[in-house]
Amino acid sequence: MYKKILVPVALDGDHNTQASFEAARLLADADASFTVLHVQEPIPAYVASQIPEDVFARTRHEIQENLHQSASVFPGATARLISGHPGRAIVDFADENDIDCIVIASHKPGFENIFLGSTANRVVHHAKCSVHVIR
Repeated sequence: MYKKILVPVALDGDHNTQASFEAARLLADADASFTVLHVQEPIPAYVASQIPEDVFARTRHEIQENLHQSASVFPGATARLISGHPGRAIVDFADENDIDCIVIASHKPGFENIFLGSTANRVVHHAKCSVHVIR
């Protein structure tokens, strides 16, 4: 069905990453390629200035290790760590890389989503490709 599948992951444990991976496998053509993506939100400058540089480097390295481990469920998958607002960054990444399907996990929406929105909601409404939301 799909040739280039993007699986955004939140490494916080609140989202069902394994269910997203299984759905991606089921939606994939035999020769599909997978990209497992994590978006790291930028830290405001006034906060970043108080954090030692080695803490940033160590944290980024830990995130990359977790991301590569997550991506290893797909043989030959690409693991990508980018920075930005998650919803917007996922949509932009999909557009720039000719992704034809995004498989994204979502929490159950609550009252706060009326005002703030969620990452999955933004992706569903702005992506130019197919989006499968896993709950």
